[in-house]
Amino acid sequence: MKIKIVIVGLGGVGGYYGGLLAKQYAGNPEVEIYFVARGEHLKKIKENGLKLITDKDTFQVHPTLATDNVSEIGIADYIIMTPKSYDLDSTVTQIQPMVGVNTVILPLLNGIDNSDRIRALLPGTEVWDGCVYIVARLNEPGVVENKGNVHRLNFGYRNQTNERLIAFEKLLKAAGIECAFNENILTVIWTKFFFISSTASLTSYFDVSFGALLTDDVRKTTLTGLLEELLQVANAEGAKIDRSVIDNIIHQLEKLPFDTTASMHSDFKAGKNTELPTLTGIVIELGKKHGIATPIYEKVYNELNARKKS
Repeated sequence: MKIKIVIVGLGGVGGYYGGLLAKQYAGNPEVEIYFVARGEHLKKIKENGLKLITDKDTFQVHPTLATDNVSEIGIADYIIMTPKSYDLDSTVTQIQPMVGVNTVILPLLNGIDNSDRIRALLPGTEVWDGCVYIVARLNEPGVVENKGNVHRLNFGYRNQTNERLIAFEKLLKAAGIECAFNENILTVIWTKFFFISSTASLTSYFDVSFGALLTDDVRKTTLTGLLEELLQVANAEGAKIDRSVIDNIIHQLEKLPFDTTASMHSDFKAGKNTELPTLTGIVIELGKKHGIATPIYEKVYNELNARKKS
């Protein structure tokens, strides 16, 4: 019986992992790889395939099918979702024709509540948890590039170990994907969230780069205070995060190029839609859920929300 894997969203993340899967399983009678994309990107993939540029290689891949009509795919075994968080609800609506009783959904996007949001929209569907550390982007329609040899994928499901999780890890690793099935996936996701939430929120709020968060006493104090609030919320959610995470983030910022910034900051500057609710607002919501005050997060969120609307 064939295994049908569908990648929904062929930007940097989906394009990288989808490209490796399509390369490995091209012509394989047991595994089929499908791409769901749209617009000019889809047109180019249909015409020429997807071009994937990595530090090690550059190659062109052709999936079993690339489409914007999921009804052409049928019921999937695995759906890997990589949209922006603000497109998650509409993407879940889009994929419903592919969801059967045995379908597994694996979201790979920024945030800590993505799996819960999908479960609420698709009750009874098995939704795993995942996160990636990757530097990848869509260069132009039909072309995805991964830089810096950073591309680690982590996934898991509610502290469980079962044959399907292990089998999926083998499928990914066979395609050359650096990945790990992790029973403590919640801790992994929260650890990443500490970095992306704090940096996205504060580079946007202060309108500065990563490096500049550390060169001013007000900005650095705001950063550490924000992280203290997040630590309380994360552990109330059962994340089991040690407070050394705060020093670790400061060390990460010190090592990165000074002018690096967050994609949310770039989106604010460009007047685009942003992940403000997912990366900043969610912490306030969870704080209220557990009776934890988050005054710094609230100040930052309210200012950015007002700026977004002006």
